[in-house]
Amino acid sequence: MSKIAFLLADQFEDSEMKVPYDEVKKAGHEVVIVGLEAGKTVKGKQEKAEYKVDKAIADVKASDFDGVVIPGGSSPEGLRGDENILNFVKEINQSKKPIAAICHGPQILASADLLSGRTITSYPPLKDDMVNAGSTFVDKEVVVDGNFITSRTPEDEPAFVREILKAI
Repeated sequence: MSKIAFLLADQFEDSEMKVPYDEVKKAGHEVVIVGLEAGKTVKGKQEKAEYKVDKAIADVKASDFDGVVIPGGSSPEGLRGDENILNFVKEINQSKKPIAAICHGPQILASADLLSGRTITSYPPLKDDMVNAGSTFVDKEVVVDGNFITSRTPEDEPAFVREILKAI
């Protein structure tokens, strides 16, 4: 089974973390919550979910994982300025391992300069940011482009999870 990192900080969109996390775990894969500080409790913006960060990004290597999931909400904004986060995602991409990002999650991919030439989706108000980062934006529930899996909102979670499970 695969070992999947979930990149997480405070103010994540609750269901965009909970649903993929629970489904990946239920499918028998190992899930590791990676954040800026190990042991820190991070809370969802809807206050319906909270998780403890298993590992600090400074203490993990991309080579130890088979893929990464980036939930949305404000969490990506809190992570995208950290060089370790960006390098982790770049290394996952260089290995052609699955990168799944929903809602605001693609902001991390933009900050890591990984969107040029890619076709993706995200939370629709981010369209200009995604296009300015070099991607082709499409407004669909899920877009798979090579090792990238992107979705828009909590309503798209069934398709998002389906494609994650196919990829891992």
